[in-house]
Amino acid sequence: MQQQEDGTVTTEESFGQLTPEWVLGLVEEGLGVRCNNLFRPLNSYINRVFEVETVDRHRLVIKLYRPGRWSGEAIAEEHRFLGELAAAEIPVVAPLPLLSGTTLGRRDHLHYALFPKCGGRSVDEFTEEQWLQLGRLLGRVHQVGAMAGADRRVTMLPQRATREQLRYLADSPVVPKDLQGVLQKTVLAIIDEITPLFAGAECIRIHGDCHFSNLIHRPGESLFLIDFDDMAMGPAVQDMWMLLPGDLDAAGYELELLLEGYETFRPFPRRSLRLVEPLRAMRFVHYMAWCAHQVAGDGLTRAVEGFGSREYWQREIADLVDQQQRIAAWRPSGNLA
Repeated sequence: MQQQEDGTVTTEESFGQLTPEWVLGLVEEGLGVRCNNLFRPLNSYINRVFEVETVDRHRLVIKLYRPGRWSGEAIAEEHRFLGELAAAEIPVVAPLPLLSGTTLGRRDHLHYALFPKCGGRSVDEFTEEQWLQLGRLLGRVHQVGAMAGADRRVTMLPQRATREQLRYLADSPVVPKDLQGVLQKTVLAIIDEITPLFAGAECIRIHGDCHFSNLIHRPGESLFLIDFDDMAMGPAVQDMWMLLPGDLDAAGYELELLLEGYETFRPFPRRSLRLVEPLRAMRFVHYMAWCAHQVAGDGLTRAVEGFGSREYWQREIADLVDQQQRIAAWRPSGNLA
């Protein structure tokens, strides 16, 4: 059960049992259109997402946001960013305006948004030209992202995002009591070690979860960047490191292509490459907390097999210790300095 900002309550059970009739009615009411009977659930761990079709054969996607995940103000900041990117003709999928004049609707204490269906396919292995193209895309996204802030979104700094995620894990019953202390000690040691590295780092609006599954290729068009659900304030390099096929030393060639394309539109501070391994450690903690939130939501959902088991936490703690050693050992090589 989740209590909303206005004091009303929405249950996770009702969120998981949305009927086709109810959702299709929401689309028709929101856009003032008629829908046919197409109703196709799409994969999403957090939200409920469905493909629908109007009677004139236009495919749409409706996203219903999980209660308690984001406030309406935080979702509005995501929509505002997407609108600015679309206005700059950057290939993203922006939400459609509703009859209400906004892009974010609300019914029975659930927030929802509608998007045009944007088909495409993932790219398994990028060519040189596609690495350059991807760099140009991210440069343009960050150029717009630097023009304003987003006070209601997560700020990806260790003393803010990671410390808050650790607090959530410390209060979560999914961590065995006898391992809570060692988990906290390990994460706090990493936070203390990496915090000075973020001094002076520019935090702008970024995608926040930029990996290959959130990029689609449409024949004859540019790469599209999709799913800004985890949009955040953070250093630009966060939107790059998960795309690389290995660590910085192993992926130097791809990184140079990426940065060459990026710097067509925006200078990139190479000094921020020292944040890659710290950000990787922060990602570990972020994912643990994300999984814990999933279990807290309905008591059942586990994105990782064995999540919450003693073996899971022992393995995660060991991985954090290994990552801490990688952070301490990393030194820039060649032109990465």
